[in-house]
Amino acid sequence: MQRGCRRVIYPISYQRNTMGLADDRTPSKLGAWVLASRPKTLPAAMMPVIIGSALAYHQDLFAAGPALAALLCALLIQIGTNFSNDVLDFQAGADTEDRLGPARAVASRWINEREMLYGTVVTFALTIPPGLYLIFHAGFPVLILGLASIAAGLAYSAGPYPLASHGLGDLFVFLFFGLVATGGTYYVQTISVNGFALLGAIPAGALTTNILVINNYRDIETDQHANKHTLATRLGKAGTRIEFLLLLLISYAIPFIFLLRFNLSLWILLPLLSLPLGMRIVLQLHRGVEGTSLNETLAQTARLALIYGILFSAGLVI
Repeated sequence: MQRGCRRVIYPISYQRNTMGLADDRTPSKLGAWVLASRPKTLPAAMMPVIIGSALAYHQDLFAAGPALAALLCALLIQIGTNFSNDVLDFQAGADTEDRLGPARAVASRWINEREMLYGTVVTFALTIPPGLYLIFHAGFPVLILGLASIAAGLAYSAGPYPLASHGLGDLFVFLFFGLVATGGTYYVQTISVNGFALLGAIPAGALTTNILVINNYRDIETDQHANKHTLATRLGKAGTRIEFLLLLLISYAIPFIFLLRFNLSLWILLPLLSLPLGMRIVLQLHRGVEGTSLNETLAQTARLALIYGILFSAGLVI
């Protein structure tokens, strides 16, 4: 494929290898939309809301209505971002026949570009009802956070300066999945933000960023060919492995800081139960796991984020 070419037609064998489909099968229209929503990424949207709600619960300030509305907004924004990335990466020539990850809906011609753009707009529009409820409940700052989250989701792959193509994706994932999503969930329930909440937002941001780190680590070669300069392509494989390890260590340091700084019980150390899974991923990277094998590593990283989030939240609630 020539660089800059917008039309990509994957051979049937490629679709079979990446999606597990038979030669004469493609997903139904509904199935294609489900795949385009990237359901395996949705725990990354749920985890900050779970942690933010647990932080509020620990201080006897949990509010079920705002928490559920925040969860709905987080999921819709994540799905809308996935839809926009699907079509925008295709238009930028980033999804080629050399792609190692699962096939994308637009590039595989399951959904056309216009339909995907329409789906993106509709999905973001669906955040309006729960968003209005949150604005009514918690005030104007929620509108700013919501609009900023949608703008960041679109700017990840679109606009004159796509974040993902200029090495800024990791930073913005950390900020929006950590400080904004977790801190925002805490805010809509407590109408306040403090050091307790911001400290609790750090592992949410760090572990969600690590999902992106593995995704970009897998795609270093194909992203270089597509002239997509992610942080992984800038750091190289060795540097990206170090980034993953540092984010992991930061996440597991946070419970100890909570224990000492806020005099919590030892239950706050529950996330340590997930450490073996984290170290297993580190070992996989350092043993040279590459190519499509990293798709399983990516799934493990997403599971790690969710398990850590549940254990951390349980420690706060107990």
